[in-house]
Parts: sequence; structure tokens; C-alpha cells
Amino acid sequence: MKTWFITGASRGFGALIAQRALDNGDNVVATARNPQAVVDRLGQHARLLPLALDVTDEAQARSAADVAVQRFGRIDVLLNNAGYGLLGAVEEVSGADVEKLYRTNVFGLLAVTRAVLPHMRAQRSGRILNISSIGGYRAGAGFGVYCSTKFAVEGLSEALHAELAPLGIHVTVIEPGYFRTDFLDTTSLSVSPTSIADYNTTAGAVRNLASDLNHAQPGDPERLARVLVEFVDAPNPPVRLPLGSDTVAAIEAKHKADAAILAEWWSVSVSTDFADRAA
Repeated sequence: MKTWFITGASRGFGALIAQRALDNGDNVVATARNPQAVVDRLGQHARLLPLALDVTDEAQARSAADVAVQRFGRIDVLLNNAGYGLLGAVEEVSGADVEKLYRTNVFGLLAVTRAVLPHMRAQRSGRILNISSIGGYRAGAGFGVYCSTKFAVEGLSEALHAELAPLGIHVTVIEPGYFRTDFLDTTSLSVSPTSIADYNTTAGAVRNLASDLNHAQPGDPERLARVLVEFVDAPNPPVRLPLGSDTVAAIEAKHKADAAILAEWWSVSVSTDFADRAA
């Protein structure tokens, strides 16, 4: 029996994974800004602890982690799932919206991770799953600011992976593509009210695409939940786990494009070393 600590557990991936973990016989600490929403979604269970948590509140994150350990004795899996999207060209998005997004997607993830890590270090074991996105591997028009938060999550996860592996704690960043959740609904996606005509064929086109794609995404969220509940038993988990055929295709395309850049610009790229370092 494992104990999960899940942020953003009232809907989307968080709720599906929480339900799957409960069905698997595990304990689940399911956090959300409104814990009643967790109960409404998951019901009452002896192995379920719904807790109020605004991930941007560091003191509340530390308190929630302490309560979780008091109730279940340990935290085996931290799933940093809380977050939301922001759609708009980089110039269209306000500074206030950028700061708000970073407070949840980046600083919130950091706050919860720092709150849980002392418990995992003490037990010398644990799994941390940080939900990123294909947008954390390659950015695109219309989602630039959102992607920048996920690029931050990717970098933090890689560093944590290196820092925590000697302590028996495994860190993996999860990279879903488009899955048929509520991510493109107004409950999970903020759209910049500013629209600049010069971006109609780039970010503007993505706005229309997002609307058309909503609830027609290729990814099955139930399958993702099953994969992740099984994944925490993997003896040697990778630092990143791409999920979805669209994610795999995007990563392969980026690798090919980056290889082409290296091939074309190799002599320029290596020309900046000191002369005595030349091959």
C-alpha cells in the first residue's frame, strides 16, 4: 500500500489518478483549493484524505504535508498536477497574467515539493511525478508563456532527479500531449483578452485550433491514469516520460530539427572556444 499526495485532485488527471490509486488499494491525500470538490468527485473513503491546498501558499503546503504524514505515516508518491494553461501570443499576454501563471505552475510546484521532500528524505524513498506537457519540450505559437512555465518544470525535474537519486527518491517529469480532459475548457485554460491582428495567422490560428480540438483530443485520460499508477512501481524510472502519440511525434520532429541546426552551424558553434582548446 502506497500513500499518494496529489495536487489539483478535484478534476482532470488529478481526480482520475486519485481514483485509480484508491481502486488499487492505496492511500490518497487529495488536495484542492476546495476539498469538498474532491469529496463530490471521489466520495468518502477511509483511505482518502481530502485537504484544502492553494499550492501558492507555502505555509499551507507544509501543513498539508505534515497532516498527510500524521494520518498515513508517510508519503510515497508526490504527484504535482495542479496547474492551468494560458493562450495568447507573448505580446498579447499581460504581465499580471504571466506572474499569476508562474505562481501556480512553477512556484506552486516548488512550494509543494519543498514541503514533501523532508519526509521523503527521512524515509530515504519516494517518487515525484511532475506533470509537464509536450509544451515543456517544444514551444509553439499561442502557448509561449504557458510553455515557458513547463520548460521551467522540466529543468527543475532534471536537477531534482540528479540531486535526489542518491537518496532513494526518483523524479520523473510527465509529458502528456493533447488528452481529452477539461484542459481546453475555461476552467483550466485562460485566454488573453487582448488580440493583435498581426498574430492572426500564428497565435490567432492556434486559438481557433484549440477551440476546434476541445474534447476531440487523441489522448485517453483513463489510460494515462492507469499508466501512471503502474509506473510508480517501475524499478528504474526515466527522468522524463512522454505520453501520447502526438508527444512522441513532436519530440522526434524536434530532435530532427535540432540535428539539422547542429549540422548546418557546427563550425560556428565550436568556433567560440579559446584557440588552445581547438581540436
